[in-house]
Amino acid sequence: MRRLLIVFLLVLMPLAMSCRPIANSGSTVMVEPLAGGEFNKFFPKDQGDYNVLYTQEKEGFAQAQLNLNGVEVATFSVSDTANNSAALEKFQQSSTEIGGYPAATVGALGTAILVADRFQVQIRSKDASFTDADRTAWIEQFDLAGLAALK
Repeated sequence: MRRLLIVFLLVLMPLAMSCRPIANSGSTVMVEPLAGGEFNKFFPKDQGDYNVLYTQEKEGFAQAQLNLNGVEVATFSVSDTANNSAALEKFQQSSTEIGGYPAATVGALGTAILVADRFQVQIRSKDASFTDADRTAWIEQFDLAGLAALK
């Protein structure tokens, strides 16, 4: 019995908690975050002296760095907020949009948007030369319509 309890606490409980309920015509449906690898195809592609290097994938998250002539200038990420309703709060009172999606400033060096009420696309500057305007321009280079269609 004790072994069964330990298995439940270590294996099953984290799986159950990784889902969040959503309203669906009066019933509750559990939504699991998508695999991080599913997001890579929506990231911007290499351009001129800029190179996109994928650095991390895990459940509900993918990350890449943007290099300019071999120097990291920014970090790109896509997060599935299916298990993180707190991440949605910063977009609720948003008065700005990028690419038709609500936008938010994340600290002094980050810009994020919320796509299809579920996917957070964020760019963080790693170099002072990479400005807010640069972050906005690169966010618009994501395949936002494709990402929205995942929902």
